[in-house]
Amino acid sequence: MNLRELQEKRSITVAEMRGIVDKAEAEKRDLTADETARFDTLKAEAAKAEAAIQRQATLDELERRAAGTPITSTGDQTFDDEVRQFSLVKAIAAASGMSVDAGREREISAELERRSGRKAQGILVPMAALEQRVLTTALPADGAGSNLVSMDHRGDLFVDALRQRLVIRRLGARVISGLVGNLEIPNLKGSASSGWVAENAALTASDPKFGSITMSPKHAGGIVEMSRQMLMQSSPDVETLVRADLSAVLAEAVDKVAIVGGGSNEPSGILSTSGIGDVAIGATGGALTWDKINDLMAELEVENADEGNLAFLTNAKVRNAARKALKVSGDASGGFLWAEPNALAGYPAAVTNLVPSDLTKSTGTGLSALIFGNFSDLILGFWSELDLLVNPYESTAYAKGNVSVRAMMTLDLAVRHTESFAAIKDITTA
Repeated sequence: MNLRELQEKRSITVAEMRGIVDKAEAEKRDLTADETARFDTLKAEAAKAEAAIQRQATLDELERRAAGTPITSTGDQTFDDEVRQFSLVKAIAAASGMSVDAGREREISAELERRSGRKAQGILVPMAALEQRVLTTALPADGAGSNLVSMDHRGDLFVDALRQRLVIRRLGARVISGLVGNLEIPNLKGSASSGWVAENAALTASDPKFGSITMSPKHAGGIVEMSRQMLMQSSPDVETLVRADLSAVLAEAVDKVAIVGGGSNEPSGILSTSGIGDVAIGATGGALTWDKINDLMAELEVENADEGNLAFLTNAKVRNAARKALKVSGDASGGFLWAEPNALAGYPAAVTNLVPSDLTKSTGTGLSALIFGNFSDLILGFWSELDLLVNPYESTAYAKGNVSVRAMMTLDLAVRHTESFAAIKDITTA
């Protein structure tokens, strides 16, 4: 029994329990012996269903995480062991001209160049080495780098800035790494047909139809300034902070284009991919309803695409509105649209504010999106490891003794089957 069936079974049980109580209250009496026995039986069934739901949700989550092909393992155990000891801070410090022992980092960068067949502009950093960016030891308003310099500093209490939740890979997107040339992936557009014939009659010939999706390198990156002192003197371990910040910033960039994309020099994301299913609420948008959620799921079902890592993806505004909206207007016994913490209509549901909430439709503004799809049909392709170029001579940084660090990565993404995704893009949440 899948998660949706278990949740429906629990809902039926709870509805019957509610019916027993409501009937007694309407007649202004206590429960009869038979009603009490039935209620206790249903209570036990509800508890059993709840336990089964928790187990199934855990299994589903683990299976979704396993579905995303990891990009952090090369299959070379010795090399992978060395990668795990790669120091991002040492690599940056050495590239800036500081006297540090960065032999391992130089050798790993050279090996990555050899394996990829591309010369790095700076230092190639394996994706596995990425685990926050420390700006300066001065005192900027947004987070003082000097607060990391040792002065009875409680590094264990460091609190990072809140970041958008990174969800695309967790939902099961397929990841391909180590690409060199442009990528072409064949897909079946139409199957051969069959039919019934009379005795001694010939079958009508038919051929399957094939198509392909193509992926080509697209580049993303950013420039950060790091102080010389921060590379030499810091506590807690600045290594962890630098890794975490760079990783979070770049991963957020990937999630953002995977969800929307389609801008200048960007890959096309789910919402900007032509041909995905579309469910409209109204001429200028409208509130999300149970009927529209079912219509969204039906977009995949009628295309036989309702298999795989199926999940919903939306933003916090939609979730908040759905937690307050009843499935059946005026009837609380039917429950709310969003009744489970991480599930909607029996399917897993993830929330990130990278899903837009500023869409427009005619005169409607501030509209949000809700995506439903098989996320294993979203493909992420990476051409390069993270390429860091350190410039200690950039004019602004040089005058302060700092170094400027440019981080670049090359990737593309594609929707393998447009039938595997559908979206509502005109939800009002106010």
